[in-house]
Amino acid sequence: MQNRELSWLRFNERVLEEAADQSVPLFERLRFISIFTNNLDEFFMIRVGSLHDMDLVNGMEIDNKSGLTPREQLDKIYEAVRPLYQKKDKLYQEIKAELLQQEIADLSYKELTQEEREYTNAYYESDIFPLLSPQVVNSHLPFPHLVNKVIYIGALLKTKKNEAIFGIIPVPTTLPDRIFLPGPGIRFVSIETILLEKTRSIFNIYEVSEKVSFCVTRNADINWEDEAYDIDQDFRDKMKKLLSMRRRLSVVRLELSKAISKEFADYLEAKLLISSQQTYVSKAPINMAYIGLLSGQLSSRQKKELSYVPFIPQLPPTISDRVSVIRQAIERDIFLAFPYESQGPFLRMIKEASIDPSVLSIKITIYRLARKAKLVDYLCAAAENGKDVTVLIELRARFDEQNNIDWSEKLEEAGCKVLYGSEGYKVHSKVCLITLRDRNKIKHITQVGTGNYNENTAELYTDFSLITANQEIGEDAVAFFKNMAIGNLSGEYAHLMVAPKAFKSSVLTLIDREKEKGDQGRIFFKLNSLTDLEIILKLKEASQAGVKIDMVIRGICCLLPGVPGATDNITVHSIVGRFLEHSRVYRFGEGEEQKLYIASGDMMTRNMQRRVEVACPILNSEIKQRINNMMEVMQYDTIKRRKMGADGTYHIIDGNRSPIDSQEIFMKATINHGTKPTLGRIGMLSQIANRLNVFQPKKE
Repeated sequence: MQNRELSWLRFNERVLEEAADQSVPLFERLRFISIFTNNLDEFFMIRVGSLHDMDLVNGMEIDNKSGLTPREQLDKIYEAVRPLYQKKDKLYQEIKAELLQQEIADLSYKELTQEEREYTNAYYESDIFPLLSPQVVNSHLPFPHLVNKVIYIGALLKTKKNEAIFGIIPVPTTLPDRIFLPGPGIRFVSIETILLEKTRSIFNIYEVSEKVSFCVTRNADINWEDEAYDIDQDFRDKMKKLLSMRRRLSVVRLELSKAISKEFADYLEAKLLISSQQTYVSKAPINMAYIGLLSGQLSSRQKKELSYVPFIPQLPPTISDRVSVIRQAIERDIFLAFPYESQGPFLRMIKEASIDPSVLSIKITIYRLARKAKLVDYLCAAAENGKDVTVLIELRARFDEQNNIDWSEKLEEAGCKVLYGSEGYKVHSKVCLITLRDRNKIKHITQVGTGNYNENTAELYTDFSLITANQEIGEDAVAFFKNMAIGNLSGEYAHLMVAPKAFKSSVLTLIDREKEKGDQGRIFFKLNSLTDLEIILKLKEASQAGVKIDMVIRGICCLLPGVPGATDNITVHSIVGRFLEHSRVYRFGEGEEQKLYIASGDMMTRNMQRRVEVACPILNSEIKQRINNMMEVMQYDTIKRRKMGADGTYHIIDGNRSPIDSQEIFMKATINHGTKPTLGRIGMLSQIANRLNVFQPKKE
């Protein structure tokens, strides 16, 4: 096994490799650096923050996969991260130089023309200077609280008496990150670059001996489970108070725009209570949020040449846009594969339910939503139209807490019944239940998915969604929502595997079933993460019994495959591409006896024992075959797929094989569905997809 944090860093390095891939459009390569940076920010805020707390509370607690203490894990993390900064900086400089050839220039102050300096000086005087709050730190003025992930300008100053003091300028957060300059091409300069140039004039009564832009990352891992619930306090108010705590937690990282003197570094580290291990130099921009602004500046030609070809999720050929989705769902199961297929049919079904007189109630679990969510509008409309609407919304969805608080208030105002989940257990499941009266009979339509009801990420993440009128699954969903309403986490279900009670135990039983078959046993998992010790040991036993186990795991994998005598029969692959691989598939056996599930949860202890997760069996043979075919296509991928070695590192697939990108195949399969395959690469990809029946033929 390997440590989960080090495994995650290897995954994030895979993200950075996409920025190095010359086949990826240039602007998208820049975007991958931004994704890598955002990922690393969250990693330090959550995982490093958590280890920091563990080291303070119980420094001798041992990681059950690697045998490392929290301090030993932190030391290895700090060591592993440093070369990633160097790799990121090198890639950024290469991409920056290539962008310059495309008339896109990220400028230093020295690179500005005289006219551009005059423009930035005028902008500084009119827009920046009035917002500045510079401060010096001395015996009378304390070191200020530094806000998480906000850029500051720091300066070592000397008084006329040659006394050393510290000066600081917060970069105003109300201004755009970059100033785009007038004239031909796209030329821009950062606000921090301008402030670094103006530092001497801002602290004009001092001598500036050294200056740097910097940023701190704070621990954001508030452990909700450790916060006692107050029965007399509204949970939503409690969450608002906890969010304010996050802003003042301890510093876990310091990022500098350039190397500084030991005197300067020692001063900052002492004030922030961190070590030199936690200090990193980033020659690439510390904050990559400007990518969104830059995207809006690109010309049509630049967007075409430097970005991915736009892809619009398609309406599945099995669904008619002229017939009610509710009626179609009653007739046959509906399966959606995002982002290749649109989330539109699901949203249309909820909209129909909000006005359909036969619909009696709508129940749904919500973990993350878009900032603007049609789903909420439809649920509110349903409540206002007299439907019984129950929304179980998880206020503890990390970094989406405030967004969910806002949505919960709107839902309540519209008359929806809003529930907040169970004490100590996040509700991470993706389940929706529509109950209606059809021909004097009560019927249920159940939707179960692998991803959130977020209309934005449905176009960026790969996820699966099943809509079924199977009444046995519907009865399980009825029992599920009843149990959630009364806080019963030990409910029993005929078909659904529900955590925390039965998800893990069911998976272990199914692994044992394959183990009994010896070398005839087959297991396939597609996951985001595998960290649970008991599952790992059970997979090892199955491998030793001869079971062939294939796994596609995007991120963390604590199991090491291919270890002689232990995991020889296990292979682990990872796919990182244009879309974030997010769907979870659990498959046991082959042929008619095969059991296949789609699930909201990964094989992590937190998912299986500390969250409410739901895995749903695929009972429809056509849909089961389609999912199997999609998993098979991934085994063709020679471009974005990497194979994990027994040491935990990833390796490129044999370069002599035909160049195949599974995500590209799925896009072409939806776009070209029902048309005669074209010649060339697109035609070849379509033929592969058609041969494997990735997308079902249109129903006549």
